[in-house]
Amino acid sequence: MSYNKARIIKNYSFLLLFIFLGGVGYAQQEQQETPQPYKKKVLENTEIEFLSSYYIQEGENAAVSGGIGDEHLTDITPTFIVSVPLNEDDVLTMDVGISAYTSASSSNVNPFDGNNPANPFQASSGASSADVWTGLNASYSHSSDDRNNIWTGKLSAATEYDYFSIGFGGSYTRLFNEKNTGISINTNIFLDTWKLIYPIELRGDNSGNFNLNRHTITGNPNYSPQFTGFNDKKRNSYALGASFSQILSKKFQGLISVDVVRQEGLLSMPFQRVYFKDIADSFIEEFHLADDVERLPDTRNKLALGANLNYYINEFLVLRTHYRYYTDDWGIDSHTAKIELPVKVGHGFTIYPSYRYYTQTQADYFAPYNEHLSTEKYYTSDYDLSEFNANQYGIGVNYTDIFTKFHIWRFGMKSIDLEYNRYDRNTSFNANIFAVSFKFIQD
Repeated sequence: MSYNKARIIKNYSFLLLFIFLGGVGYAQQEQQETPQPYKKKVLENTEIEFLSSYYIQEGENAAVSGGIGDEHLTDITPTFIVSVPLNEDDVLTMDVGISAYTSASSSNVNPFDGNNPANPFQASSGASSADVWTGLNASYSHSSDDRNNIWTGKLSAATEYDYFSIGFGGSYTRLFNEKNTGISINTNIFLDTWKLIYPIELRGDNSGNFNLNRHTITGNPNYSPQFTGFNDKKRNSYALGASFSQILSKKFQGLISVDVVRQEGLLSMPFQRVYFKDIADSFIEEFHLADDVERLPDTRNKLALGANLNYYINEFLVLRTHYRYYTDDWGIDSHTAKIELPVKVGHGFTIYPSYRYYTQTQADYFAPYNEHLSTEKYYTSDYDLSEFNANQYGIGVNYTDIFTKFHIWRFGMKSIDLEYNRYDRNTSFNANIFAVSFKFIQD
């Protein structure tokens, strides 16, 4: 999307926000004419939260190079979340974040712009090796006088080099039975637009500084892929969810949820290569030239069912459990189970170890490197769509200062969280995630 259109959307969003806040201010002015009984605010004071994470992964099944190659990636994600009480009933929350990453895999969209011989296990040093994602989310929440009804509206936008997304949605929560029972429904719509970036060898003879005729092709020297680009640059996602929560006893609390998602449009990654075993292989240096790019259906329907069960053991120990079943019409079925055990170890300190297990079946359209046939309609070698099992082990520490003794300007520190997670797949893929968050509350 052009910068001008992005600027128009941004200005339009701020105009809506200005009109809305003006309306709220007018309503507050009208209410001041008649004395009202005291009502506790939903959020007493402005809260600011800073979150940051560092993510690093390793693997040998890069989808950009057709299911083989270096998957090394690092990502740093700083985020600010500001929650502002507009009055007793209304809260405005703004969430702004960036994600800056470097990737050996994406660098091989053009493996020939580096200083070393092209190789799927060697990261290129070209421009595609790094990118920055930027996202903005805004939500407005209104609670009824008795706090049993909560309405929320959301707007979001995100952009990076080859991608732009805008989203909107809302939710409604109803509490009853003296707030022991809750029902919630939510909906979200995301409208995405891709910039179509293909592997360098499929863009034609002259793409930037790359020209096939200037390179020696080994293996099959008559490299001539029957490649056609995508016509559709858009992807739309429609999500609808519902949940039911219940306090079962003084120690038990449970929740069940259901989520349905419909996706339409370009669901393939245009820069992910695919190789056919019935076509002779062509190479430049040590890099296998693409036979085609990933091609997947233009629709996908997803269904997820979840359940949480939390048990208060004593004042020092709580057991939290989660289970989720997922299925879609691409042939993937998955199961997720997670357990977390927060332990209070001193004044204000809590340690929360966790374990998560995940397993999924293979998508109908997946095959490993060089195993697809050119006669197939749909194909991918992205191992995110393969059959695999994964284990995740985590440990976190939380410190809460209920007296907000530590201050920065007019804000007292409310809490600090430090967390580490180790993720391992049985497909030679692993990741380490370090996260920290600081929450401050206005005096």
